[in-house]
Amino acid sequence: MAAVKGLAISLGKLAYRPCPWVAIVQTPVTLVFGHAFCFALDAAANATPSGSLRRLLDRRGRRSGGRQAAGLAPGMFRVLFHLDMDAFYASVEQRDNAALRGQPVIVGSPPSRRGVVAAASYEARRFGVRSAMPSATAGRLCPTAIFVPPRMERYRAESQIIMQLLAETGAIIEPMSIDEAYLDLSQSCQGLDADDSLLRGRPIAQTLKRRIWAERQLTASIGIAANKLLAKLASEFQKPDGLTLIPERDKVLFLRPLPVRAIHGVGKVTETVLRQAGIRTVGDLQDHPGDLRALVGSFGPRLKQFARGEDDRPLELGDEIRSISAEETFARDTDDRKVLRACLREQAADIGARLKRKQLGAHTVQVKVRYGDFTTLTRQITVEEPLVEAREIYRLGCFLLGREKLVSRPLRLLGLGVSTLTEPVARQLPLL
Repeated sequence: MAAVKGLAISLGKLAYRPCPWVAIVQTPVTLVFGHAFCFALDAAANATPSGSLRRLLDRRGRRSGGRQAAGLAPGMFRVLFHLDMDAFYASVEQRDNAALRGQPVIVGSPPSRRGVVAAASYEARRFGVRSAMPSATAGRLCPTAIFVPPRMERYRAESQIIMQLLAETGAIIEPMSIDEAYLDLSQSCQGLDADDSLLRGRPIAQTLKRRIWAERQLTASIGIAANKLLAKLASEFQKPDGLTLIPERDKVLFLRPLPVRAIHGVGKVTETVLRQAGIRTVGDLQDHPGDLRALVGSFGPRLKQFARGEDDRPLELGDEIRSISAEETFARDTDDRKVLRACLREQAADIGARLKRKQLGAHTVQVKVRYGDFTTLTRQITVEEPLVEAREIYRLGCFLLGREKLVSRPLRLLGLGVSTLTEPVARQLPLL
Protein backbone atom coordinates (compact mmCIF):
# COMPACT_ATOMS: atom_id res chain seq x y z
CA MET A 1 0.00 0.00 0.00
CA ALA A 2 1.24 3.46 -0.83
CA ALA A 3 2.41 5.45 2.16
CA VAL A 4 -0.41 7.41 3.74
CA LYS A 5 0.14 9.26 6.99
CA GLY A 6 -2.02 8.16 9.88
CA LEU A 7 -2.70 5.17 12.06
CA ALA A 8 -4.28 2.15 10.40
CA ILE A 9 -6.87 0.43 12.53
CA SER A 10 -7.73 -3.18 11.75
CA LEU A 11 -11.41 -4.13 11.56
CA GLY A 12 -11.23 -7.78 10.59
CA LYS A 13 -10.89 -7.79 6.81
CA LEU A 14 -11.53 -4.06 6.64
CA ALA A 15 -9.03 -1.46 7.75
CA TYR A 16 -9.23 2.29 7.68
CA ARG A 17 -6.80 5.13 8.13
CA PRO A 18 -7.22 8.90 8.08
CA CYS A 19 -6.08 10.37 4.78
CA PRO A 20 -6.91 13.23 2.42
CA TRP A 21 -9.07 11.27 0.02
CA VAL A 22 -7.54 8.31 -1.78
CA ALA A 23 -6.90 4.67 -0.95
CA ILE A 24 -4.13 2.82 -2.75
CA VAL A 25 -4.68 -0.89 -2.30
CA GLN A 26 -2.21 -3.27 -3.95
CA THR A 27 -4.31 -6.43 -3.67
CA PRO A 28 -6.83 -7.56 -4.54
CA VAL A 29 -8.13 -4.26 -5.95
CA THR A 30 -7.57 -0.56 -5.63
CA LEU A 31 -10.65 1.41 -4.67
CA VAL A 32 -10.26 5.12 -5.13
CA PHE A 33 -12.61 7.20 -3.14
CA GLY A 34 -12.99 10.74 -1.76
CA HIS A 35 -14.07 10.15 1.80
CA ALA A 36 -12.81 11.09 5.24
CA PHE A 37 -11.13 7.66 5.50
CA CYS A 38 -9.23 5.38 3.14
CA PHE A 39 -10.42 1.79 3.18
CA ALA A 40 -7.99 -1.05 2.52
CA LEU A 41 -9.36 -4.49 1.75
CA ASP A 42 -7.37 -7.38 3.18
CA ALA A 43 -5.57 -9.41 0.50
CA ALA A 44 -7.66 -12.44 1.43
CA ALA A 45 -10.97 -10.63 0.96
CA ASN A 46 -11.83 -11.76 -2.55
CA ALA A 47 -15.57 -11.96 -1.97
CA THR A 48 -18.12 -9.22 -2.53
CA PRO A 49 -17.63 -5.96 -0.60
CA SER A 50 -18.19 -6.07 3.13
CA GLY A 51 -21.35 -4.62 4.65
CA SER A 52 -19.55 -1.52 5.95
CA LEU A 53 -18.04 -0.77 2.59
CA ARG A 54 -21.29 -1.47 0.75
CA ARG A 55 -23.23 0.83 3.10
CA LEU A 56 -20.69 3.59 2.49
CA LEU A 57 -21.09 3.20 -1.25
CA ASP A 58 -24.85 3.07 -0.96
CA ARG A 59 -24.98 6.32 1.02
CA ARG A 60 -22.88 8.26 -1.43
CA GLY A 61 -23.22 6.31 -4.67
CA ARG A 62 -26.92 6.80 -5.33
CA ARG A 63 -26.20 10.29 -6.56
CA SER A 64 -23.57 9.07 -9.04
CA GLY A 65 -23.83 9.04 -12.80
CA GLY A 66 -22.30 6.36 -14.98
CA ARG A 67 -25.21 5.96 -17.36
CA GLN A 68 -24.71 5.99 -21.11
CA ALA A 69 -27.59 6.29 -23.51
CA ALA A 70 -25.91 4.54 -26.44
CA GLY A 71 -26.31 0.76 -26.22
CA LEU A 72 -27.88 0.73 -22.74
CA ALA A 73 -31.50 0.67 -21.68
CA PRO A 74 -32.74 3.66 -19.67
CA GLY A 75 -31.64 3.46 -16.05
CA MET A 76 -28.73 1.12 -16.72
CA PHE A 77 -25.23 1.92 -15.49
CA ARG A 78 -22.09 1.63 -17.55
CA VAL A 79 -19.29 -0.74 -16.47
CA LEU A 80 -16.11 -0.70 -18.56
CA PHE A 81 -12.77 -2.45 -18.15
CA HIS A 82 -9.57 -1.34 -19.80
CA LEU A 83 -7.16 -4.28 -19.91
CA ASP A 84 -3.51 -3.65 -20.74
CA MET A 85 -0.93 -6.42 -20.80
CA ASP A 86 2.21 -5.51 -18.84
CA ALA A 87 5.36 -4.91 -20.97
CA PHE A 88 3.85 -7.42 -23.39
CA TYR A 89 6.68 -8.14 -25.85
CA ALA A 90 9.35 -8.31 -23.15
CA SER A 91 7.13 -10.35 -20.83
CA VAL A 92 6.57 -12.95 -23.54
CA GLU A 93 10.34 -13.19 -24.01
CA GLN A 94 10.91 -13.56 -20.26
CA ARG A 95 8.23 -16.22 -20.00
CA ASP A 96 9.65 -18.22 -22.91
CA ASN A 97 13.26 -17.98 -21.71
CA ALA A 98 13.78 -18.49 -17.99
CA ALA A 99 17.28 -16.97 -18.19
CA LEU A 100 15.70 -13.59 -19.00
CA ARG A 101 13.40 -13.43 -15.97
CA GLY A 102 14.25 -10.61 -13.61
CA GLN A 103 16.75 -9.21 -16.12
CA PRO A 104 16.59 -5.88 -18.00
CA VAL A 105 15.33 -7.08 -21.37
CA ILE A 106 15.15 -4.88 -24.46
CA VAL A 107 13.33 -6.12 -27.54
CA GLY A 108 15.09 -4.64 -30.55
CA SER A 109 18.37 -4.44 -32.42
CA PRO A 110 21.53 -4.42 -30.26
CA PRO A 111 23.50 -1.18 -29.79
CA SER A 112 26.22 -2.43 -32.15
CA ARG A 113 23.74 -2.17 -35.01
CA ARG A 114 21.74 0.85 -36.01
CA GLY A 115 18.32 0.09 -34.52
CA VAL A 116 15.57 1.14 -32.18
CA VAL A 117 13.89 -0.26 -29.09
CA ALA A 118 10.62 -2.04 -29.85
CA ALA A 119 9.86 -2.74 -26.17
CA ALA A 120 11.51 -2.89 -22.76
CA SER A 121 10.89 -4.90 -19.61
CA TYR A 122 10.13 -3.10 -16.36
CA GLU A 123 13.66 -3.89 -15.20
CA ALA A 124 15.01 -1.93 -18.19
CA ARG A 125 12.45 0.86 -17.87
CA ARG A 126 13.86 1.72 -14.45
CA PHE A 127 16.96 2.95 -16.30
CA GLY A 128 14.87 5.26 -18.52
CA VAL A 129 14.67 2.93 -21.51
CA ARG A 130 11.55 3.45 -23.65
CA SER A 131 10.25 2.08 -26.94
CA ALA A 132 11.23 3.93 -30.14
CA MET A 133 14.48 5.01 -28.44
CA PRO A 134 17.68 4.39 -30.44
CA SER A 135 19.28 1.12 -29.31
CA ALA A 136 22.60 2.90 -28.80
CA THR A 137 20.96 5.30 -26.33
CA ALA A 138 19.24 2.42 -24.54
CA GLY A 139 22.56 0.59 -24.27
CA ARG A 140 24.18 3.61 -22.65
CA LEU A 141 21.32 4.05 -20.19
CA CYS A 142 21.27 0.36 -19.26
CA PRO A 143 24.69 -1.26 -19.91
CA THR A 144 23.54 -4.60 -18.45
CA ALA A 145 20.52 -4.87 -20.74
CA ILE A 146 19.94 -8.06 -22.70
CA PHE A 147 18.84 -7.33 -26.27
CA VAL A 148 16.60 -9.85 -28.03
CA PRO A 149 15.19 -9.62 -31.57
CA PRO A 150 11.44 -9.00 -31.95
CA ARG A 151 9.24 -12.00 -32.73
CA MET A 152 6.10 -10.30 -33.99
CA GLU A 153 4.41 -13.51 -35.11
CA ARG A 154 4.83 -14.90 -31.61
CA TYR A 155 3.33 -11.76 -30.04
CA ARG A 156 0.40 -11.77 -32.46
CA ALA A 157 -0.34 -15.44 -31.73
CA GLU A 158 -0.24 -14.76 -27.99
CA SER A 159 -2.54 -11.77 -28.45
CA GLN A 160 -5.13 -13.93 -30.22
CA ILE A 161 -5.19 -16.37 -27.30
CA ILE A 162 -5.62 -13.57 -24.75
CA MET A 163 -8.37 -11.90 -26.78
CA GLN A 164 -10.20 -15.24 -26.78
CA LEU A 165 -9.98 -15.32 -22.99
CA LEU A 166 -11.50 -11.85 -22.91
CA ALA A 167 -14.31 -12.92 -25.23
CA GLU A 168 -15.21 -15.76 -22.85
CA THR A 169 -16.26 -13.20 -20.23
CA GLY A 170 -19.26 -12.38 -22.40
CA ALA A 171 -18.19 -8.75 -22.67
CA ILE A 172 -18.52 -6.50 -25.70
CA ILE A 173 -14.90 -5.95 -26.73
CA GLU A 174 -13.06 -3.17 -28.54
CA PRO A 175 -9.48 -4.33 -29.23
CA MET A 176 -7.21 -1.30 -29.17
CA SER A 177 -3.93 -2.94 -30.15
CA ILE A 178 -2.08 -6.21 -29.86
CA ASP A 179 -1.97 -5.96 -26.07
CA GLU A 180 -4.92 -3.88 -24.88
CA ALA A 181 -8.71 -3.76 -25.15
CA TYR A 182 -11.83 -2.21 -23.69
CA LEU A 183 -14.50 -4.55 -22.32
CA ASP A 184 -18.10 -3.47 -21.75
CA LEU A 185 -19.67 -5.59 -18.99
CA SER A 186 -22.63 -3.32 -18.29
CA GLN A 187 -25.25 -5.94 -19.09
CA SER A 188 -23.93 -8.42 -16.51
CA CYS A 189 -22.97 -5.97 -13.73
CA GLN A 190 -26.09 -3.95 -12.98
CA GLY A 191 -26.47 -2.97 -9.33
CA LEU A 192 -28.38 -0.52 -7.17
CA ASP A 193 -26.45 2.48 -8.52
CA ALA A 194 -23.41 3.38 -10.60
CA ASP A 195 -20.80 2.46 -8.01
CA ASP A 196 -22.54 -0.72 -6.92
CA SER A 197 -22.53 -1.75 -10.59
CA LEU A 198 -18.80 -1.05 -10.86
CA LEU A 199 -18.13 -3.13 -7.75
CA ARG A 200 -19.97 -6.06 -9.32
CA GLY A 201 -17.31 -6.04 -12.04
CA ARG A 202 -14.50 -6.54 -9.53
CA PRO A 203 -14.78 -10.35 -9.20
CA ILE A 204 -14.88 -10.69 -12.99
CA ALA A 205 -11.68 -8.67 -13.31
CA GLN A 206 -9.98 -10.70 -10.58
CA THR A 207 -10.95 -13.96 -12.24
CA LEU A 208 -9.77 -12.73 -15.62
CA LYS A 209 -6.38 -11.68 -14.26
CA ARG A 210 -5.95 -15.01 -12.47
CA ARG A 211 -6.88 -16.93 -15.59
CA ILE A 212 -4.43 -15.02 -17.82
CA TRP A 213 -1.68 -15.76 -15.30
CA ALA A 214 -2.63 -19.43 -14.86
CA GLU A 215 -2.96 -20.18 -18.57
CA ARG A 216 -0.43 -17.80 -20.14
CA GLN A 217 1.98 -16.91 -17.29
CA LEU A 218 1.58 -13.23 -18.13
CA THR A 219 0.26 -10.36 -16.04
CA ALA A 220 -2.33 -7.77 -17.04
CA SER A 221 -3.44 -4.51 -15.47
CA ILE A 222 -7.16 -3.74 -15.44
CA GLY A 223 -8.96 -0.47 -14.80
CA ILE A 224 -12.68 -0.44 -13.92
CA ALA A 225 -14.75 2.70 -14.39
CA ALA A 226 -17.91 4.06 -15.96
CA ASN A 227 -16.23 5.43 -19.09
CA LYS A 228 -13.24 4.94 -21.36
CA LEU A 229 -11.26 7.91 -20.06
CA LEU A 230 -11.35 6.76 -16.44
CA ALA A 231 -10.95 3.05 -17.20
CA LYS A 232 -7.73 3.72 -19.10
CA LEU A 233 -6.37 5.99 -16.37
CA ALA A 234 -7.24 3.30 -13.82
CA SER A 235 -5.37 0.58 -15.71
CA GLU A 236 -2.25 2.78 -15.81
CA PHE A 237 -2.48 3.70 -12.14
CA GLN A 238 -0.74 0.69 -10.59
CA LYS A 239 1.12 -1.13 -13.37
CA PRO A 240 2.31 -3.81 -13.47
CA ASP A 241 -0.30 -6.37 -12.37
CA GLY A 242 -2.67 -3.69 -11.13
CA LEU A 243 -6.42 -3.70 -10.58
CA THR A 244 -7.94 -0.28 -9.93
CA LEU A 245 -11.57 0.80 -9.64
CA ILE A 246 -12.58 4.48 -9.81
CA PRO A 247 -16.07 5.05 -8.34
CA GLU A 248 -18.22 7.61 -10.11
CA ARG A 249 -18.85 9.59 -6.95
CA ASP A 250 -15.23 10.64 -6.53
CA LYS A 251 -13.84 10.75 -10.05
CA VAL A 252 -13.39 14.52 -9.89
CA LEU A 253 -11.23 14.25 -6.77
CA PHE A 254 -9.23 11.40 -8.28
CA LEU A 255 -8.42 13.49 -11.34
CA ARG A 256 -7.46 16.71 -9.55
CA PRO A 257 -3.77 16.01 -8.77
CA LEU A 258 -2.98 14.39 -12.12
CA PRO A 259 -0.89 16.30 -14.69
CA VAL A 260 -2.87 17.69 -17.62
CA ARG A 261 -0.91 15.37 -19.93
CA ALA A 262 -2.79 12.43 -18.38
CA ILE A 263 -6.01 13.56 -20.08
CA HIS A 264 -6.91 11.87 -23.35
CA GLY A 265 -6.13 14.18 -26.28
CA VAL A 266 -3.58 16.37 -24.50
CA GLY A 267 -0.23 16.11 -26.29
CA LYS A 268 2.97 18.05 -25.86
CA VAL A 269 1.79 21.10 -27.79
CA THR A 270 -1.48 21.37 -25.87
CA GLU A 271 0.33 20.75 -22.59
CA THR A 272 2.75 23.59 -23.35
CA VAL A 273 -0.10 25.99 -24.13
CA LEU A 274 -1.91 25.08 -20.91
CA ARG A 275 1.22 25.36 -18.78
CA GLN A 276 1.89 28.82 -20.20
CA ALA A 277 -1.60 29.74 -18.96
CA GLY A 278 -0.76 28.43 -15.49
CA ILE A 279 -2.72 25.19 -15.93
CA ARG A 280 -0.55 22.27 -14.85
CA THR A 281 -2.92 19.79 -13.23
CA VAL A 282 -6.38 18.49 -14.02
CA GLY A 283 -7.53 20.36 -10.92
CA ASP A 284 -6.36 23.59 -12.57
CA LEU A 285 -8.50 22.68 -15.58
CA GLN A 286 -11.50 22.01 -13.36
CA ASP A 287 -11.09 25.38 -11.64
CA HIS A 288 -10.34 27.43 -14.76
CA PRO A 289 -13.07 30.12 -14.95
CA GLY A 290 -12.60 31.07 -18.58
CA ASP A 291 -13.50 29.45 -21.89
CA LEU A 292 -10.81 26.90 -22.72
CA ARG A 293 -11.47 27.48 -26.42
CA ALA A 294 -9.36 30.60 -26.11
CA LEU A 295 -6.41 28.31 -25.35
CA VAL A 296 -7.05 25.05 -27.21
CA GLY A 297 -9.68 25.91 -29.79
CA SER A 298 -12.59 23.56 -30.44
CA PHE A 299 -11.11 20.95 -28.09
CA GLY A 300 -11.90 23.27 -25.15
CA PRO A 301 -15.43 22.07 -24.22
CA ARG A 302 -14.40 18.43 -24.59
CA LEU A 303 -11.30 19.01 -22.48
CA LYS A 304 -13.44 20.55 -19.73
CA GLN A 305 -15.68 17.47 -19.76
CA PHE A 306 -12.69 15.13 -19.58
CA ALA A 307 -11.31 17.14 -16.65
CA ARG A 308 -14.54 16.40 -14.77
CA GLY A 309 -14.32 12.71 -15.65
CA GLU A 310 -17.17 12.88 -18.17
CA ASP A 311 -16.75 10.81 -21.32
CA ASP A 312 -19.58 9.44 -23.46
CA ARG A 313 -17.44 7.84 -26.17
CA PRO A 314 -18.90 4.45 -27.11
CA LEU A 315 -16.88 1.36 -27.88
CA GLU A 316 -15.89 1.37 -31.55
CA LEU A 317 -16.92 -1.97 -33.01
CA GLY A 318 -16.38 -1.33 -36.71
CA ASP A 319 -15.40 1.11 -39.45
CA GLU A 320 -12.39 2.25 -37.45
CA ILE A 321 -9.47 4.09 -39.05
CA ARG A 322 -6.80 1.47 -39.68
CA SER A 323 -3.96 3.63 -41.02
CA ILE A 324 -2.86 7.14 -41.94
CA SER A 325 -0.34 7.79 -44.68
CA ALA A 326 1.10 10.35 -47.06
CA GLU A 327 3.22 9.99 -50.17
CA GLU A 328 4.82 12.13 -52.85
CA THR A 329 5.74 11.41 -56.46
CA PHE A 330 8.74 13.49 -57.51
CA ALA A 331 8.81 15.42 -60.78
CA ARG A 332 12.22 13.86 -61.38
CA ASP A 333 13.65 10.70 -59.77
CA THR A 334 15.96 11.71 -56.94
CA ASP A 335 18.33 10.26 -54.35
CA ASP A 336 19.18 13.68 -52.89
CA ARG A 337 19.17 13.05 -49.12
CA LYS A 338 18.27 16.65 -48.35
CA VAL A 339 15.20 16.46 -50.58
CA LEU A 340 14.17 13.07 -49.19
CA ARG A 341 14.57 14.18 -45.58
CA ALA A 342 12.51 17.30 -46.22
CA CYS A 343 9.82 15.15 -47.83
CA LEU A 344 9.73 12.74 -44.89
CA ARG A 345 9.65 15.59 -42.39
CA GLU A 346 6.66 17.18 -44.14
CA GLN A 347 4.84 13.83 -44.32
CA ALA A 348 5.51 13.12 -40.65
CA ALA A 349 4.16 16.55 -39.71
CA ASP A 350 0.98 15.88 -41.71
CA ILE A 351 0.52 12.43 -40.16
CA GLY A 352 1.23 13.74 -36.67
CA ALA A 353 -1.36 16.49 -37.09
CA ARG A 354 -3.97 13.99 -38.27
CA LEU A 355 -3.22 11.69 -35.34
CA LYS A 356 -3.65 14.64 -32.99
CA ARG A 357 -6.98 15.65 -34.53
CA LYS A 358 -8.28 12.11 -34.16
CA GLN A 359 -6.65 11.72 -30.72
CA LEU A 360 -4.78 8.58 -31.76
CA GLY A 361 -1.31 7.09 -31.45
CA ALA A 362 0.40 4.56 -33.74
CA HIS A 363 2.36 1.42 -32.96
CA THR A 364 3.63 0.83 -36.51
CA VAL A 365 5.56 3.13 -38.89
CA GLN A 366 5.96 2.17 -42.55
CA VAL A 367 7.92 3.63 -45.46
CA LYS A 368 7.17 3.04 -49.10
CA VAL A 369 9.54 3.65 -52.02
CA ARG A 370 9.08 3.32 -55.77
CA TYR A 371 11.95 3.38 -58.22
CA GLY A 372 12.06 4.56 -61.83
CA ASP A 373 11.20 1.08 -63.14
CA PHE A 374 8.08 1.10 -60.87
CA THR A 375 9.50 -1.50 -58.50
CA THR A 376 7.81 -0.76 -55.16
CA LEU A 377 9.06 -1.75 -51.70
CA THR A 378 7.60 -1.24 -48.24
CA ARG A 379 9.27 -1.71 -44.88
CA GLN A 380 7.85 -1.23 -41.38
CA ILE A 381 8.71 -1.28 -37.70
CA THR A 382 6.41 -1.83 -34.73
CA VAL A 383 7.00 -0.52 -31.20
CA GLU A 384 5.13 -1.29 -27.99
CA GLU A 385 4.21 2.24 -26.89
CA PRO A 386 2.08 4.26 -29.33
CA LEU A 387 3.77 7.13 -31.15
CA VAL A 388 2.09 10.53 -31.27
CA GLU A 389 4.83 13.02 -32.11
CA ALA A 390 5.79 13.91 -35.69
CA ARG A 391 9.48 13.92 -34.82
CA GLU A 392 9.28 10.30 -33.61
CA ILE A 393 7.50 9.21 -36.79
CA TYR A 394 10.06 11.10 -38.89
CA ARG A 395 12.99 9.56 -37.04
CA LEU A 396 11.69 6.03 -37.50
CA GLY A 397 11.01 6.72 -41.19
CA CYS A 398 14.62 7.82 -41.63
CA PHE A 399 15.75 4.78 -39.68
CA LEU A 400 13.86 2.41 -42.00
CA LEU A 401 15.27 4.04 -45.13
CA GLY A 402 18.80 3.71 -43.75
CA ARG A 403 18.53 0.24 -42.25
CA GLU A 404 17.00 -1.27 -45.37
CA LYS A 405 19.27 0.70 -47.74
CA LEU A 406 16.21 1.74 -49.72
CA VAL A 407 17.87 4.75 -51.34
CA SER A 408 20.30 2.60 -53.31
CA ARG A 409 19.12 4.38 -56.49
CA PRO A 410 16.95 7.40 -57.27
CA LEU A 411 13.35 7.29 -56.06
CA ARG A 412 10.26 8.07 -58.10
CA LEU A 413 8.00 8.04 -55.02
CA LEU A 414 8.45 8.22 -51.26
CA GLY A 415 5.68 7.49 -48.77
CA LEU A 416 5.33 7.39 -45.00
CA GLY A 417 2.49 5.88 -43.00
CA VAL A 418 1.37 4.69 -39.58
CA SER A 419 -0.96 1.86 -38.57
CA THR A 420 -2.01 -0.24 -35.59
CA LEU A 421 -3.73 2.87 -34.28
CA THR A 422 -4.82 3.19 -30.67
CA GLU A 423 -5.28 5.77 -27.95
CA PRO A 424 -2.11 7.56 -26.86
CA VAL A 425 -0.78 6.64 -23.44
CA ALA A 426 0.65 8.96 -20.82
CA ARG A 427 3.66 7.80 -18.82
CA GLN A 428 2.59 5.70 -15.84
CA LEU A 429 0.62 7.70 -13.34
CA PRO A 430 2.33 8.22 -10.00
CA LEU A 431 0.95 6.55 -6.89
CA LEU A 432 -0.48 9.28 -4.74
